[in-house]
Amino acid sequence: MKKLIIVVVLVALATSVRPFAQNINRIISKQLLAITNLTQEPVVKTIDLPGRVRLEYAEQGNVDAVPVIFLHGITDSWHSFESVLTNLPSSIHAFAISQRGHGDSERPVQNYTPKDFAADIAEFIRQKNLDGAFIVGHSMGGVNAQQFAIDYPELTKGLVIIDSDPTFKNNPGMPEFYQEVLKLEGAIDRKFMDDFQRATLADPIDSAYYNLLVAEGIKVPSSVFKAAFEGLMQVDFTEQLKQINAPAVIFWGNKDAFCTIRGQEILVNNIKNSRLIIYGNTGHALHWEEPKKFCEDLVNFINNVIRSK
Repeated sequence: MKKLIIVVVLVALATSVRPFAQNINRIISKQLLAITNLTQEPVVKTIDLPGRVRLEYAEQGNVDAVPVIFLHGITDSWHSFESVLTNLPSSIHAFAISQRGHGDSERPVQNYTPKDFAADIAEFIRQKNLDGAFIVGHSMGGVNAQQFAIDYPELTKGLVIIDSDPTFKNNPGMPEFYQEVLKLEGAIDRKFMDDFQRATLADPIDSAYYNLLVAEGIKVPSSVFKAAFEGLMQVDFTEQLKQINAPAVIFWGNKDAFCTIRGQEILVNNIKNSRLIIYGNTGHALHWEEPKKFCEDLVNFINNVIRSK
């Protein structure tokens, strides 16, 4: 607010003291740039998607800025990107969505395939009167982002995939983990969720934030966990990736215990206009471990796409 007042005063000076106008204009430009780079607190909202579902989401940034939609992994919520939002400039109009069944979003009894999740995001974009968005997805959210880019190319300005794969069904340990999830009944045990979330990390993160992520995870009923996992295990986008024309960037932590380097190679080789960025010494949730670095790489990607058009 103080910076905004300074700018207003400088504008008044620039119009009344002409000999100093040139220097003042330079100062105004610098102050406006500083304001543009200020981050804002996310505002948590809900939206009813007609005939579909009610979603919780967090929104921040300039409403006229570049729209970017963030999709979390299985059992997570919009809070999965909370540390990312903290590091984003307000020149990014961010929407971090708690996907159906997750966080405080509505929990339908069925329809948890990647196509269902992608259709929700398409309707969200329409309801928000956006002409499209950059889609950022982590893990299951990365699968849903791939589905979205395949099904809704006209709404996909760019694609960002974090620690995900074109298919999970043959990844080491995934069939066994899926069988363990199928045994769950009722509410998810905190210890189960704690073990699951710890397995995503190569190094510990802030304990308060980590505990929040675990708490969000146990909000998800086991029925939703099983249904979403089933949808995740059924898809294989290896060939369909060739249909994606949107510019893309793939992020992968080299200590990811769930996704393989082979999966990343398939992504980057089959998506035409894509590149792979590998983070050293990070696990399956690199945006939790390296949020600042991730934001820098993300914003650079978005800016490069915009400049190339």
